[in-house]
Amino acid sequence: MASEPPRNPPAGDVEGGRRARTTPAPEPWWKIRLFSGMANDLRRRLPFYVSDWTDAWDYRVVPATVYMYFANILPALAFSLDMFTSTDSNYGVNEVLLASVLGAVVFSLFAAQPLVIVGVTGPITVFNYTVFDIMKPTGVNYMAFMCWIGIWSLIFHWILAVTNSCNLLRYVTRFPCDIFGFYVAFIYLQKGIQVLERLGSGEAFYLSIVAALLVFMVAFLCGELGSSSLFTHVVRVFLKDYGTPLTLIFFTGFVYIGRMKDVHDLETLPTSTSFVPTSRPTWIVDPRDVSVGEAFLAAPFAVLLTILFWFDHNVSSLIAQGTEFPLRKPAGFHWDLFLLGLTTGVAGILGLPFPNGLIPQAPFHTESLCVTKAVAVADEKGEQKGGYTFEATHVVEQRLSNLAQGLLTLGTMSGPLLVCLHLIPHGVLAGLFFVMGVQALAANGITAKLLFLARDRSLTPPGHPLLGVRRRAAIWWFVAVELVGFGATFAITQTIAAVGFPVFIMALIPIRTLVLPRWFSREELDALDAPTASPFTMESCGGIHGRDPYDSEVSGGTEAAAGEEEGLFGSERPGTTPGRSQDGVEKVQSAGSVGTTTRRRVGSTPGSRGDDAGEGPSE
Repeated sequence: MASEPPRNPPAGDVEGGRRARTTPAPEPWWKIRLFSGMANDLRRRLPFYVSDWTDAWDYRVVPATVYMYFANILPALAFSLDMFTSTDSNYGVNEVLLASVLGAVVFSLFAAQPLVIVGVTGPITVFNYTVFDIMKPTGVNYMAFMCWIGIWSLIFHWILAVTNSCNLLRYVTRFPCDIFGFYVAFIYLQKGIQVLERLGSGEAFYLSIVAALLVFMVAFLCGELGSSSLFTHVVRVFLKDYGTPLTLIFFTGFVYIGRMKDVHDLETLPTSTSFVPTSRPTWIVDPRDVSVGEAFLAAPFAVLLTILFWFDHNVSSLIAQGTEFPLRKPAGFHWDLFLLGLTTGVAGILGLPFPNGLIPQAPFHTESLCVTKAVAVADEKGEQKGGYTFEATHVVEQRLSNLAQGLLTLGTMSGPLLVCLHLIPHGVLAGLFFVMGVQALAANGITAKLLFLARDRSLTPPGHPLLGVRRRAAIWWFVAVELVGFGATFAITQTIAAVGFPVFIMALIPIRTLVLPRWFSREELDALDAPTASPFTMESCGGIHGRDPYDSEVSGGTEAAAGEEEGLFGSERPGTTPGRSQDGVEKVQSAGSVGTTTRRRVGSTPGSRGDDAGEGPSE
């Protein structure tokens, strides 16, 4: 690994626990230094590029690759079925798989944040079929129209990257992330119900319901057993990592044995010829198949897509580099946004669903690369309780696992594997949606607050972070605001105006920054909410709002004085150097926000890891 520049200040730079100010006064927010964010990202990350490959010589890379292959491909197959039926077969299995390959190859080779897994998500599925429903009555060529959306979005992404728009990420906290994760969880559940609803009635319908429920119960049980204290360590790790894919394989064959094999008209996953589009003769979409007016009509849709991707991809990047992961290599949000625009434009030209950062696959990728050690559990007085837990000592930060899982996904497009995929019944995929949705709800910060409010006070653990909130009504009101935000986002997706739901998601950021501080005290917000990533990670976008990055490192997070924050569209602070976060390892007894205690399982996925995930193969 490349040597790390020292992060401790030299003698004389710290006075009274605070680092002496040597930086010039910040520029006003309206002064935009073009390309400065991208240039700083490259300057900070390039010295680590060689080590990103040499560090891959580690035993953690192999299980992480296999784990992420299944965690990525299984939801992708479920989404491909949804888009196939909702877009008149314009998007199918091959398109979804190739979009995942495109994201994996580009971001593993060139990204400043190679741990982020990129693929097809639930929100983009909603976006694609909503555009289809809107434009179908007009008779426009749908794939050519989507191509222009991709081209326009490429331009908008690059404008945002050049103007350092990712500095706005300093305002993103767990509040909008939890609401978005709650929304995604309900989208999973809704998709599972819709898959079964399309099957009509009869023997095939009832067999599909039975298969869906069995897949859900067995896969969910495997996840719970993998996070429990039952069985041996090896068995728990196996159930946690491979329980869901093995469940899917078993019940795919289950419906073809005994009397069930005589059930006719059992709907299965539609596939096409290997390495060719589902319903088109060639991969390249001709943008000239629409008129000039229709090409410009695609621009407003591209604005909405860009808003969605700016939030979704950056949030997945933040969570993948959360405070619980002791990362040593710097982040680079501006450069990765530039790459995301490139993949969006290429996907439009190739007729693929647009890929972006995946939640929860991205943070689970980082978690699967954690190397842990056993640590004795102590109570609030520091006395040993007799038990132990696992803490991450470091993360194997490299590019190979992301690239390898992308190449494995490419191999899935081969003929023999497509024949196997064609055997998967719709009911099994519906059960997969249910697993993803329920696990995501169970791991969400909103759910954690609701369970705290419903729990018997006398049985609440004394170290629970929400006990620090003096006004219990404040917790109720905070959860109510989160549920209203979720309800508004989910409600609009049930209408023809669903294409505009990214605006609701983005509106959560100013609500958290400008409105909630008027309703809640600083102490209450500190307990109910928290920054998504550490100050070290946030150096790429100018630090965390309301907190001086220097103070966070030297004096433990003293709030910066008013007016000392860097301009919104300025570059990062001069003189910052890559290195390890001072608060990279999160303690089990941390009294921080309840959101940070559940971050490892935000928006769970098949085979996801629980709160003791570090215990798994990371040991």
